Amino acid sequence: MVKISDLRTREVINVSDGRRLGPIKDIDIDLEQGRIGAIILPGQGGTRLMGFFGREEEIVVPWHKIKKIGFDVILVDLRDLTDINTAASGPEEGGGRPWR
Repeated sequence: MVKISDLRTREVINVSDGRRLGPIKDIDIDLEQGRIGAIILPGQGGTRLMGFFGREEEIVVPWHKIKKIGFDVILVDLRDLTDINTAASGPEEGGGRPWR
């Protein structure tokens, strides 16, 4: 069993290019289905000052893009730049996993 607080301490790595995407900022949970739909990461690039004046970009990683949750890292497969730059409004059909 993995706690949300434990997930937030792990670094997220994109296996397609080896890039560090950062720690988990938030988790999208479908309460009706009891499933995690996606993990949300802080946006790449830009300045921290932007957060004061405007909404900071986020990276939304659908659950089905998570390949492995390890002890120290979470491996995701975001092959396309559009995967990284697209903030999904919710999980894709059947993309979530049961909450435990």
